[in-house]
Amino acid sequence: MAQHIVYQDQNLSVGDTIKVHQEIVEGEKKRIQIFEGIIIAIKNAGSGKSMTVRKVATNGIGVEKIFPVLLPSIKKIELKRQGQVRRSKLYYLRGRIGKAATRIKEKTALIAGEAAK
Repeated sequence: MAQHIVYQDQNLSVGDTIKVHQEIVEGEKKRIQIFEGIIIAIKNAGSGKSMTVRKVATNGIGVEKIFPVLLPSIKKIELKRQGQVRRSKLYYLRGRIGKAATRIKEKTALIAGEAAK
């Protein structure tokens, strides 16, 4: 099973597509910057929990950011879709190009055994 973390009553795990709303300070101005991507790794080290989020930017360039979970500048994390993966680290996505880098099977809402009940 892939690793997971709980952030404000949300269960986030590796393979999920999320939007991270982070407050950026530029001089005296503050603004919210949104980083949307796939969680490729979660490091659980007590209060130093962090997650690595990867997105494919313009011209197929991959961008990764490491977010400490308890970072005060993170205002909100939105879960867009849950991915079904069998690994705890998705570093193999770094070698993928284009749509193949974001193609992860979506987790089904019902398991086959629960549908029969």
